[in-house]
Amino acid sequence: MRREDLTTGDLTTGERHEVLRVIADRSRDDGGPGSRRDGLRLALVIEGGGMRGTISAGMALALHEAGVARVFDAVYGASAGAITGAWLLSNTPENLAGWADPLYARAMIRPSNLWRRRPMVDVHHLIEHLYPEVARMDFDSVLANPVELHPLATDAHSGLSTDLRPFLTGPAELRLALRASAALPFLAGPPVRLGGQVFYDAGLAESIPYRTALAQGATHVLVLRSRSAPMPSPVAGDRGSVRPSFGARLITSTALRSYPKALHDAFHARGSRLSEDDALLAAYDRSGLPTGAPPVETATRTEPAVLSIRPALDSPRVGRLTRDGKTLKAALEAGRTAVERLLS
Repeated sequence: MRREDLTTGDLTTGERHEVLRVIADRSRDDGGPGSRRDGLRLALVIEGGGMRGTISAGMALALHEAGVARVFDAVYGASAGAITGAWLLSNTPENLAGWADPLYARAMIRPSNLWRRRPMVDVHHLIEHLYPEVARMDFDSVLANPVELHPLATDAHSGLSTDLRPFLTGPAELRLALRASAALPFLAGPPVRLGGQVFYDAGLAESIPYRTALAQGATHVLVLRSRSAPMPSPVAGDRGSVRPSFGARLITSTALRSYPKALHDAFHARGSRLSEDDALLAAYDRSGLPTGAPPVETATRTEPAVLSIRPALDSPRVGRLTRDGKTLKAALEAGRTAVERLLS
């Protein structure tokens, strides 16, 4: 897809979502971070989900191919989404296609490790060996990119979602941050220590990190979802409590038993939090404003504009531990197609 595709048709008439309008405006006439005059903060938010993140990686790849990755001021990623964000901001974003390579999936996901009392999901091997030596992510290029990377993780003692950007002082710290963001209890091993603090997977507290982006001043947010829309579609206000699964309660009573109750509560609330996020994000999608207020001029906008991109309902079913190459390839293409259709 060519960049000029974003500046034609309905995308620039104001009939599309406000987030798309800003993307189109910046794509047409934008000098990049540091030289913008629109007074806005446009954030890209990338959902996690283990190998389900192959879908949102396909979406990020489509943004790169459309030539619009540069229009964002910041990228916020949770777990697999943080890794995708790093690839997108590196000098080789085309390597996002590696999410669909079964060689990497099988090198990271090793069910036999359970018998060796090692993590089934070997994030350490992925970040500290494959990316520096095989797939070759240039970590310095990520840090040098004027578009900010904000990997998120969960503080193991407070249970709070934490932005790890302040810790990104060099390539080694960036690798630690990516590992911390994906350190899922039991499956991916122990938490990661960074900057004197201990962190677990971002998904324990914030698997779709749009709330942090908004809290840090984002006026416009594009959210890349790795899940299809729930059926039926959520409505604002429909936010019933979701009982923690047996697996979640087992993990908190074993792998997390030595950590404070605050972390247990955050982990147990994941289902309810996802339901709330689905409802609120659906409200943003329908109107551009969560209150349903009519569109207003950008200069006077007091509410943020948030738009989510989800894979089609008939997209392949990808689990956190999927390793099948055919399924992963189809998942990557489903994400890529979702973005291409929206932008064109």
